[in-house]
Amino acid sequence: MQASELIVDRDEPGILQLSLNRPAQLNAWTPSLEAELFAALDAAASDPTVRVVVITGSGRGFCAGASMDMLGDAPGPRDRPRRRLSEIAALPKPVVAAINGPAAGIGLAMALWCDVRICADDAKLTTAFARVGLVAEHGTAWLLPQIVGRAHAADLLLSGRTITGAEAHAIGLVHRAVERESTLAAAIDYARSLVETGAPSSWAAIKQQLVDADASSMRAAYEHSLELMVPALSSADHREGIQAWRDRRAPQFPPLTDR
Repeated sequence: MQASELIVDRDEPGILQLSLNRPAQLNAWTPSLEAELFAALDAAASDPTVRVVVITGSGRGFCAGASMDMLGDAPGPRDRPRRRLSEIAALPKPVVAAINGPAAGIGLAMALWCDVRICADDAKLTTAFARVGLVAEHGTAWLLPQIVGRAHAADLLLSGRTITGAEAHAIGLVHRAVERESTLAAAIDYARSLVETGAPSSWAAIKQQLVDADASSMRAAYEHSLELMVPALSSADHREGIQAWRDRRAPQFPPLTDR
């Protein structure tokens, strides 16, 4: 029997802890992990005993992006149903990301769609898309400027460089940076403070207000990123980026004029 790729923990009253459970792969994203995560979030949305959701990673990683096997061989996004990470923003309950280790690509995007981010100060974060020949997926070209401003967003997306949790905190990408071993505890403490002080009806209304404030541009940006992903997934740049990763070498992307 295949082990679950998501651990569901209800030990804390009012708090649902969801731990991505592919520790040997730094919790790299797979279709089955996506299905399990969103099934748990769907259930949480209508469960009155769940007031706050905390998402973290098992082992030493948060989510190292999409599984490289999945990326290299993946069909286009339109070939199979996909859930949208922006649904996390619309969940009528607070969602806290406890970024306990590396977060890249879709893993970082998932954390960005959470309401609050608490991060290990030495965690390594990267958008990664440009370094594997992809576009700013999952609405991040819209979302990142909302969080850190256009200048920082452009840097992070264009360079794909890796930053630490401490730098992420300095530019406002995460709300708190703490010692690695304290990451989950700090997130649970924050969630507990919400459970103890906040009104669920207020949270639901406030989150809907936040979504409504930018709904049209958010949806357009997300849909546009999905459309751009179809050619990107079959591009030479994407193939080169994946092969370079497998070869453990720097990718050799041709200049635009050579295409």
